[in-house]
Amino acid sequence: MMADAIVELRSVERHYQQGTKRLTILNGADFALRRGEIVALVAPSGAGKSTLLHTAGLLERPDAGDVVLAGRACGRLSDEDRTAIRRNDIGFVYQFHHLLPEFSAIENIMMPQLVRGLAVKEARDRAAQLLDYMKIGKRAEHRPSELSGGEQQRVAIARAVANAPLVLLADEPTGNLDPVTAGYVFEALEALVRQSGLAALIATHNHELAGRMDRRVTLADGKIVDF
Repeated sequence: MMADAIVELRSVERHYQQGTKRLTILNGADFALRRGEIVALVAPSGAGKSTLLHTAGLLERPDAGDVVLAGRACGRLSDEDRTAIRRNDIGFVYQFHHLLPEFSAIENIMMPQLVRGLAVKEARDRAAQLLDYMKIGKRAEHRPSELSGGEQQRVAIARAVANAPLVLLADEPTGNLDPVTAGYVFEALEALVRQSGLAALIATHNHELAGRMDRRVTLADGKIVDF
């Protein structure tokens, strides 16, 4: 595997039991993601994209093999240790923004920082910088219902990277947006990844956006392959 990889999947297997039938989603899957790299994960619905993201993000344990983050084997860690790693080192973005409706944009971005233990002023300053970077600084005090779909998703991305994670995992982050807005959101996401040096794995059905990433991978027979 790559010596400079931030995230590695090493011979990962993931199975589910459906009645009497055993479903194999990942079958000896190998994958590596470098710092500052944006990789598109393109596969049909039901192929296992979410399972791959959840396993790489330590939300699910591999049934065999291991997930290595910054050189640390994580597949067999306790739930408490895995939660701490997710809180500090992994950012998640989903198709739907999942912002807290009762809080403003800046408060949503402050939340994970406060959970981590940062002071309120430090968390607010960091959140304001991220909003400016995402070009929606003027919308800081607006609640999600007062923001457009593209603005909401940019807030969600800023929230995901608020704790300066090593890796960003995104599951159809532009899937709920029109093509023009999706392009704007991706440009903001790409700029953030390049500037910060984090690694990003982005599941998408949008082949135009996938073509703008560093490389594309798909799932075939439980393996992760380039295409």
